Amino acid sequence: MSEESLLNLAELFKILGDPTRLKIVSLLLENEMCVNHIAETMEMGQSAISHQLRVLRQARLVTYRKEGKTAFYSLNDDHVEVLIRMGMDHVAHQ
Repeated sequence: MSEESLLNLAELFKILGDPTRLKIVSLLLENEMCVNHIAETMEMGQSAISHQLRVLRQARLVTYRKEGKTAFYSLNDDHVEVLIRMGMDHVAHQ
């Protein structure tokens, strides 16, 4: 692997290493959600969730679609789901 690839992979794992972001991603494994619903489910403030979603969006882990004024977030692609599910399988296997 190139040095750049290793750095990018390390950054990806650093982003996924945050428990709050990982909880958001695990919620989005099931279905798309709006910020308010994520915040309510996680019992956190909307601004804190919005900040974490921005980090996940910049890392291309989540995407969103607008419906009126509401943004619905979902996982960006199947690679994200596979990565998370493989990590969960690995943790459960230990």
